Formats: sequence, C-alpha cells, structure tokens
Amino acid sequence: MASVKQRSKSAKALTQSKMDNPLLKPWRGSFGMPPFEEIQPAHFLPAFKIALKKHREDILSIAKNESRPTFSNTIKALEKCGSELQRICRVFYNLSGSHTNRELQEIEREISPKLAVHQSAIFMNSALFKRVEELYLKRNKLKLDDEQLRVLELYYTWFIRAGAQLKAKDKKRVAAIQERLATLTAAFMQNVLADEQSWYLELSSERDLAGLSESMRSAARQAAMDLGLKKKNAHAITLARASVEGFLTQSTRRDLREKAFKAWASRGEKSGKTDNRQIVAEVVALRAELADILGFECYGDYALQDTMAKTMENARGLLDSVWPAAVARAQEEHKALCERARSEGQNYKVEAWDWRHFSEKERKARFDLDEAELRPYLQLENIIQAAFDTANKLFGLKFTEVENVPVYHPDVRVFEVTDKKGEHVAIFMGDYFARPSKRSGAWMSNFRSQHKIGRDVRPIIVNVMNFSKGAEDSPALLTFDDARTLFHEFGHALHGMLSDVTYPAISGTSVSRDFVELPSQLFEHWMMQPDILKRYAVHAETGKSLPVKLLKRLKAARNFNQGFATVEYTACAIVDLELHKRSTFQGFDTSKFESQALSDIGMPSAIIMRHRLPHFMHIMGGYEAGYYSYLWSEVMDADAFSAFEEAGDIYDKKIARRLKKYIYSAGNRRDPHEAYKAFRGRPPEIDALLKKRGFKH
Repeated sequence: MASVKQRSKSAKALTQSKMDNPLLKPWRGSFGMPPFEEIQPAHFLPAFKIALKKHREDILSIAKNESRPTFSNTIKALEKCGSELQRICRVFYNLSGSHTNRELQEIEREISPKLAVHQSAIFMNSALFKRVEELYLKRNKLKLDDEQLRVLELYYTWFIRAGAQLKAKDKKRVAAIQERLATLTAAFMQNVLADEQSWYLELSSERDLAGLSESMRSAARQAAMDLGLKKKNAHAITLARASVEGFLTQSTRRDLREKAFKAWASRGEKSGKTDNRQIVAEVVALRAELADILGFECYGDYALQDTMAKTMENARGLLDSVWPAAVARAQEEHKALCERARSEGQNYKVEAWDWRHFSEKERKARFDLDEAELRPYLQLENIIQAAFDTANKLFGLKFTEVENVPVYHPDVRVFEVTDKKGEHVAIFMGDYFARPSKRSGAWMSNFRSQHKIGRDVRPIIVNVMNFSKGAEDSPALLTFDDARTLFHEFGHALHGMLSDVTYPAISGTSVSRDFVELPSQLFEHWMMQPDILKRYAVHAETGKSLPVKLLKRLKAARNFNQGFATVEYTACAIVDLELHKRSTFQGFDTSKFESQALSDIGMPSAIIMRHRLPHFMHIMGGYEAGYYSYLWSEVMDADAFSAFEEAGDIYDKKIARRLKKYIYSAGNRRDPHEAYKAFRGRPPEIDALLKKRGFKH
C-alpha cells in the first residue's frame, strides 16, 4: 500500500487547484449535501492543508486586530471563521467511524495530531486570549443578549481550560500532550475496529445452529454472505453487538457461547498490534499530567469542573446510591438463573457467557415472554416509522424519504424533515446496518449543525446503528433493546434537528456531557407506550399487531434482569471515575487495575463491565471521567417523563412545547440546571429513576 507521502504526491496531481477538490468547492446539490460520490480519500489531505492554513490566517487576523475588542470583532468573528475546516472534519470523521478503509485510517493517524496542534495553538494564543479576557471581565457592561453572554462565557472557559494562562513552558507541554493523546485515541479506536473485523464464528452444521430462531439464522446467513463465506449452508456470528448478543441469548451450545463471549470481551487486549492496554496506560498518565499542569489534583476533577455534576464526589455519590440495590438484585437474579440451569439438568455454575441464555429462559418461564417470540413484531422499518410518528405528535415534524441524493454507502437513507407549515427543518440520515467498515455501537453525529450567523443554516443529522440485516428479501428484525437504541439515538437526532440558536458554539448537542443524554434517554420512554406498540409492532409474516396479552406480558417484564443491566453499566462508570481519580501511574497495569477496582466494589463474578477498559471507546472519545452521565441524565429523563404522565397525556401539547423550547431546541443557550428547571418548574428528583429501574415502588 502507498505511504501517506506517496498518496500526498498523487493527491497533488489530483487536485491541481482548490476548485478541483470536491471538499473545497461549494456544495450546490440537493439540501447542500456533501458530494459523497465525488469524494475520494486522496482529497482529504490537500483539503485539510488548505483549510488549516486559511483558519490560521483568520485566527491571526482576529488576534492582531488593532481595534478594541468587541463581541462582533472577536467572539462572533471566531464563530464565523474555520467553517471550511469544520466542514471537512465532519465529513472525514463521520466516514472514519461509519465507513472507513485503510486509506482513511492512515489519514486519520496523520491528521488527528495535526488538528490537536492546531486547536492548541488557537487557545494558547496570548493576543487572542487577551481580547477574549477583556470582553469577559466587562461582560456585564456590554449590553449582550442572553445568547451572546453565554457564548462569551463559554469561550473564556475554553481558553482557561486549554491552558491560556499558563507559562510558555507549560503551554508547550500541554500542546505536546494533546497532540500525543490525539494519536493514541485514533490508534485505540482503529485497534478495536480491527479486532471486530478480524473475528467471526462460522456455524456450519445444524448442531452449531442449535437454539437459534429463524430470524437469527437469517441474520447469520446474511453475515456469512457479507463475509464471503462460500460454503452452501454457511452462517456466521460477528462481533457486532446485535449478532453476538443474539447468539449468546439463543444458542444452546455452551462451548460456542463461551467462545463468542470471550472474543467479544477481549477486544483490544489481544497480544499484538491491536493490544490497547498500553495505550490506556499512556493515555491516563498523560491526562493526569495535563490535569496537574492546569492545577487540578486529578483528571477527573478537571473533566467534571465544566459539567452538571461539578465534582467527582457528586458523580460517585449518584452511582453509590444505586449500586447496593443493583448488586442485591443481580445476586437474586443469578440465584434464579442457577436454579433454572439445574432444572434443565445442567450441573455448572452460570457464568457470564450463560447469563443471557438462562435469563431469556427465566423471562419465558416467569412472564411467558421470550425474545424469539417478540422479535418478528419489531421490524426495523416499522420502528423507524414509530420514532417519526412520536416526533410528529410531540413536535409537529414530518419525515419524507428523499431519493437521488448523494450518500456515503448504499444502505444510508435520507429524509427531509419539515414542520407543521411544511417548512424545511433538517435533513435526517439513517445508517442502520452493521458492516466491517463501521465501528461497533450506535451514535448520532452531524454533517452540518444549525446556526443563524449570516443566514439560517439548517442541520444535516445522521444516526448510525449496527443492526443485523435480514437475509435476501427478509425484513430486518430487532430485539427490544435494538428498538430502544433506535429511539435513543433518534432522541439525540431530534436534539440536533430542532436546534434554534444563533451561534454554532451552542448549537444542538453542544451541551455538557451529563445533560446531552437527557433528550435521547427521555425519547426512549415513548417506545414502551401501548399506542406505539399496538400500531407499529406488527408481525413480519402475519401482519397482525402485537397481541394485547403479549403487550401486557412485555410491560410486566419491564424491570426483569434490571439488576444485571444496572450492574454492568454502573461498574463501568465507577471504574471510569476511579481510573481518572489517580494522579500517579508509574508501573500502571490496565488489566490489574480493572480487576482490583471491580473487586473493591464487590462486582458479581458472573457479570462483566459492559465496556472493558481495552475497548471502552466512550472514555477515549469524549466521555472520559464522564460515563456516569447516562445515569445522571436518567434521573432527569425519568423525572421529565413523569410530567407527561402526571398530565394524563403522554403527548400533552403544553408540556411538549416547553420540552422543545427549553431542552430540544435550546442547545447550550443556558446553564443546564436552569434549562431543566425552566422545563419542569423544579430540579429533578431521583425517586422516578429508582421506580423506573424497579428498585423502589
């Protein structure tokens, strides 16, 4: 394969002028979509080079402006410049996560540290900071509106947290740390993807397929076809979560369950090029050094300073409030699963690779409900429409699929979003299926964010999932967790699509980490509502709606296995905080640390962390010392949905208007505590969370 230098030379030949590069030309196609059909990997490095140079020039122009600083010539100017670089970054990093290849991965390894250096140079520019600081110190005399004041305060905070007040020597070291962290993060993510791409479990006989439902077999057949397996009856299980978790739930082959589970659990810690354990050790050591230079005792203190939680103690306090009840419930669940196994003549202790299998059997016995029975009612297409319908009832949005627009992969679908008046609101892209070029998980991102500088710019939002395809013409069927994930990520998408602010800095999901999950987790509540399930949970073969009896059983089983779910999540959040609580890392061993941290909190032996450290992408990609945020936001989402329940109408128009005004469309216009109180009329209360998880009646 050609080196980056060789490709850079070929890229020069390909892009003789700026206007030859589709990343740099105006995007005049439908809705201003990126011209994906024209963009090649070779376009990125030349485009980055030109855009970085232009951004540097614009920043220097603002910093050297001889006029006294004003909001317009400093803060607004900062908001306006760099749009070309941002546009290129959004295309590149969306592709590197959802449809990557070796060329893009090489470019990512080269460009990520350069972008980190560029960012550091901006926030450590003394002349620029002096202008921002002057405005900040006299902010109350500038007659700014609420948005302008918020943006000014945020910029000042970002400069301080980046090290703008440090001495030259410390600034240099902070910049070097940020550059190295960018390199390590890119390597970490690519290593996880490489481990996921390189493993699959081939099922070549009826014995291998024992216990698998027809829909699971269909998905496994499609996976084998995608992998190019030639055998006539080839089936495959991959490390896409929908594939491996479905197999762990249904397969009666304990030996194969163990094999699949261990492959899933050991991503990122296989000896060799993709081993992430040393990367984790270096990353946390660098973060601790960064925090020390900036005047904090540990990185966790630094990371949480600018969040709703504010301190490690507050974040840990929330986790500790649910941990004992979760462990106690999980121990009860494990005892029941062991009894279930014994009743079937199995004389072994239920281990981590057995839990999902016997849990599903226990659910069937207790509630006459199993995943195989439910799955045919959860067709992907119908669940997409259910999410759209919910958004329509709450916010008056309409989704119309658009054909003949550029997409980065044939599986990607595009929808125009309009309001009650038929006016354009956003473009929504759905990328639903797993493939080798996509990293695991589910997320929301954007190719363009909303703002009103110069004109009203409407967003292009994308949801990325990893569901299993049905074979041939069979519909894609989801598990209930899959359906909930779709609603979750669509909640994030609504947060981006409904954004209605002036400045890019506070647009859409640009809020604190422990607030950003509120819109997504809140939207999940509508997935469980009877009217949604009755209309959209339609059997793939018979066309009949989900039976009332089955719906009642589903509702009765809502908190089943909640001990397990809470333990596997909360353990991750606690270990994340403990990891970033340390200040010294001499001789640090990632595996030993993880093991000891779990032992210290009494982790049940038959449950592992949902994301073990060698593949814990959240804490490498923006949630470092912040994985607790899901539970923090859950306190709010449970309390927020109670507002609709108390009104007696889950689509109450008055409450929905407040929800849109203060949460979904407000971006980071105000402090998140104040935003929530403006919506609910009071701070959130934890009782709703404990009831939601079944720990309080």
